[in-house]
Amino acid sequence: MVGANIRRLRIAAKLTQAALAARMGVDRAYVSGLESGQRNPTIVSLWHVAKALNVSVRHFFDEVKAKKGR
Repeated sequence: MVGANIRRLRIAAKLTQAALAARMGVDRAYVSGLESGQRNPTIVSLWHVAKALNVSVRHFFDEVKAKKGR
């Protein structure tokens, strides 16, 4: 859920993984790992992602209903 929300918020902000990584000061592969669920971020990491996306950390835990037809 967290990774999917990071991806959703990044896309809504019209950022590439590379652009988000640059804002966070990390490698693009790190962002990819977060979004795919291969990495388990610390609260500090989530804070950095939130700051880079200009959102609250709580948005990473929102349950977004899937659209019909998907």
